[in-house]
Amino acid sequence: MFFEGSEKKLEIIVNASAPKLRSLDQAFWLELVAASNADILSSISNEYCDAYLLSESSLFVWDDHIVMLTCGASTLVESACYCIESLGEQAIAYVCYQRKNEYYAHLQASSFGDDVLRLRHFIAGQAYRMGHLDSHHHYIFTTDKNYQASQLDTTNELLMYHISGTVADYLRGDQQSIVQISQMLQLNQLFDGFSIDQHLFSPLGYSINGIRGSEYFTIHITPQENSSYVSVETNIDMNSTQVNIFAELVTLLQPNSCDLIGFNSNIADKPFLNYLCLSHCAMTIKQGYNIHFSHYQQDSLEVLIPTLL
Repeated sequence: MFFEGSEKKLEIIVNASAPKLRSLDQAFWLELVAASNADILSSISNEYCDAYLLSESSLFVWDDHIVMLTCGASTLVESACYCIESLGEQAIAYVCYQRKNEYYAHLQASSFGDDVLRLRHFIAGQAYRMGHLDSHHHYIFTTDKNYQASQLDTTNELLMYHISGTVADYLRGDQQSIVQISQMLQLNQLFDGFSIDQHLFSPLGYSINGIRGSEYFTIHITPQENSSYVSVETNIDMNSTQVNIFAELVTLLQPNSCDLIGFNSNIADKPFLNYLCLSHCAMTIKQGYNIHFSHYQQDSLEVLIPTLL
């Protein structure tokens, strides 16, 4: 059974003169999510943020910006266009649209190039590829607007491929429970004090959103044997944590390889034990984001078995 776990990601920041995004009615968010061919499963809220767990990943809404991730064959670019068109281009301060290379890109509704052409109908911007085309790589589209980000505006993304070991075996089993998964991933210790919303998909798959004040984290697991994928994303300041959250999750899930993507983050300076950094790419855009992409591989021989097609 195959499912494309690799996600597309959208961040939109609005100007101070725009309506507060959390004041928009529920119909707006239902339409936004539906544009990606996804549904809202549940939600949690606090004083700063509304977090929606989706059938295809997550949506986080603050007063001045949103972060949305969708997986599978979702059409996140359509949600981006819906949002820009609905709010008006003048209300938009910044847009960042990201897309990781997929396992089976030909099964997607569009390519990144198609998405960029679609976005440029609504807003101007530049597109980049970080990483080799014939290896793990990451696409980013950012707008040209005169927006300046705070250096405290930090995002850390960890993408893991081909997980293995005890936790991976449990995630592929038929007797899973949300409680057991949370305990095995040590989520209470790694994300202490967060309000959480979790969902266990059938027959496989797990998602969790967490919010604490204006901070958030989200984890999405596609454990299928031949195409396993795990994404972890947070705006937590990793320098303020007592443990290296990403290193702990890599140790637990034992991926064959993984990527780190950071915006104004120094997480790439903290290497993973028994992993080699095979490639690194970094750039600074005029909106004030220092962006880096690093690809890591286990420092051991991987013995593969031919797959019958």
